[in-house]
Amino acid sequence: MNFEKIVDLHCHILPGIDDGSQNLEDSLKLAEEAVQDGVTHILATPHHLDNRYVNHRRDVENLVKDFQLELDDRQIPLKIFPSQEVHINGELIQKYDDLLGVDLKKKYMLLEFPHSSVPAYTEKIIFELLKLGTTPIIVHPERNKAIQNKTDILYKFIQQGALAQVTATSYIGGFGNDVASLSRKLVEHGLVQIVASDAHTMKNRNFVLSEALLQIGQDFGEQKAMQFEQNAEDLINGANVIASNYRKIEKKKRFFFF
Repeated sequence: MNFEKIVDLHCHILPGIDDGSQNLEDSLKLAEEAVQDGVTHILATPHHLDNRYVNHRRDVENLVKDFQLELDDRQIPLKIFPSQEVHINGELIQKYDDLLGVDLKKKYMLLEFPHSSVPAYTEKIIFELLKLGTTPIIVHPERNKAIQNKTDILYKFIQQGALAQVTATSYIGGFGNDVASLSRKLVEHGLVQIVASDAHTMKNRNFVLSEALLQIGQDFGEQKAMQFEQNAEDLINGANVIASNYRKIEKKKRFFFF
């Protein structure tokens, strides 16, 4: 299975602004690893509005321009685009103008939940974003404790109109067998529409995007893997991507013997 291009929609590659890359040297190393993995286009998505990091729209845009010049000077064949991994909070709509989308017109936006929970106001935030013309893409749901315990939570958000992204490292087992198993179920049940690297300069957070796509192809057929990559390309271009043929993950019935 060959990909003419691989678009990575979630990557912490910009230097010195979050926990992804500490300096330019780290960022260039990540860029080289991305190219080796077959990645041709990257959406730079620093954390925004979580408890640690605030990365305003203009700052990200300017840093992407500077980093692209560094890549071009070194003849690293990689195109970088500005975005954010937006952490959900109650003031998200008031801060909408400072948010970057996956695409230029903000038709799509990456939305992050806390690792251990899903806020009670999430449905309202998704509704408000959709009303503004922005479809939220829920990032790495397979690593969220609440969704791990109750996958119907994600199902309801997809039913509401959201999309979701599984992490490549999760799919191939980098976060353990349980997360890998859930990742596979999310793909199987149509509850995620893209796979992305979520690469950082840290252990088990490197580029394995091509490996994950190949594994998805082996698990569910080449057409599924090709569709995942095409979805990433369509999203960054602002083309229509919708969740289809998704269904609930039914829990196995437990039998008790007396």
